[in-house]
Amino acid sequence: MDELLPESSLPSLESAGTLPIPKRRWRIAWLLGLGVLVNYFDRVNLSVSHGALITTFGISDITFGYLLGAYNWTYALCQLPIGVVLDKFGVRRVGRISTLLWSIATFGAAMTPSVGGFFVARLLLGLGESPTFPANAKAIGCWFPPQERSFATSLFDAAAKFASAIGVPLIGILLLHVGWRLSFMATGLISLFYFVLFLRMYRDPEEDAALSAAEFEYIRAQRESASDGIVAQRASLGYLLRQRKVIGLALGFGSYNYVFYLLLAWLPSYLSESLHIDLLHSFVYTGVPWLIATATDLLVGGWLVDALIRRGWNANRVRLTVLVGGTALGLGILGAGLSHSSMQALAWISLSIGGLASAAPVGWSIPSLIAPRSCVGTVGGILNLSNQISGIAAPIVTGYLVHAQHSFTMAFAVAGAYLVLGICGYLFLLGNICPIAAESAALA
Repeated sequence: MDELLPESSLPSLESAGTLPIPKRRWRIAWLLGLGVLVNYFDRVNLSVSHGALITTFGISDITFGYLLGAYNWTYALCQLPIGVVLDKFGVRRVGRISTLLWSIATFGAAMTPSVGGFFVARLLLGLGESPTFPANAKAIGCWFPPQERSFATSLFDAAAKFASAIGVPLIGILLLHVGWRLSFMATGLISLFYFVLFLRMYRDPEEDAALSAAEFEYIRAQRESASDGIVAQRASLGYLLRQRKVIGLALGFGSYNYVFYLLLAWLPSYLSESLHIDLLHSFVYTGVPWLIATATDLLVGGWLVDALIRRGWNANRVRLTVLVGGTALGLGILGAGLSHSSMQALAWISLSIGGLASAAPVGWSIPSLIAPRSCVGTVGGILNLSNQISGIAAPIVTGYLVHAQHSFTMAFAVAGAYLVLGICGYLFLLGNICPIAAESAALA
């Protein structure tokens, strides 16, 4: 059973000869993308401040690895409950609280006098930012029909890569000129600005008074046609955790996030320590792979996937090909471990993160494609729990391996092995991308 309902055959008001559908829904996609951009500025400022924090607090690389992972501890612990909370209270209410919390946490990190206070600030940041990706996945499912979700998802997912591309050099230059505390203060001010913007702009389609009747009907009709009658179903957390599709998706995306957080946390240090590039140039060079990842995220994982599906290509095969192929390209991280020049290392890292980035929007669009509408937040939470376990492990494991071997080769080899497991999860557990309940009924 490839597809219960081919997405290219979904009813389209635009193709029926009526007036063009307004595009207000894309305003929401750009708002979510801006939120992730700001979100990741708050994350990358720590990796940029590696040397400054070690000097200020007198800590080792191992302690810094734990400091990098502290954010992910609360982030991971919140994922299962936050998915249930999102499904109960909605994106709007949860999003307002979370954006305020992460602003407060960033200011707290800037002002703390001790490494213990810095840990607390990072724990609070993880709590505040924990709803971001499950909430965005749920919002995209509410606002967009299936054949538009990959590109809409890529707008917020690519923002995570673009934040590293521009955030690392910009925050790095700011740090070199004004110090790490003021660089954290600057990202706190940007976070506070986004809180005000989200407060004013975000509504669900049913609550948005400015949404036209034509666009609302377009969103509602195609969304419910694609759900194949499972819109009203609810499923327990325990039921969802037992589904092989959910397990396969979580395993595959966990492997992606391991590499993502390894590079997010350690790439400037890798370029500086292993390849002996000075600190300023390591900040600048770090932006290159993330710019490539931004492009592949938008163009391959977003635009190309939706374009092929609209042209009648089999939606399941398109998504699974990009998901598995992009993750396989992530194995380029192994080449970086054997590189001896900056250009060679950047080429391998760009191949790795570029491939993974092309798969990421597809992965984040899947919760709204396999779960009942009332459970999308919960599946997104399960997915992000796996992500954050990887986010906790990657900086710490890398810290230990680099400290023991004075090399990143083994750290990159561990990441490659995890990617192989992730590919197996996609192929043998996730398989056909269709609603869980519908496939279970068909098998029965």
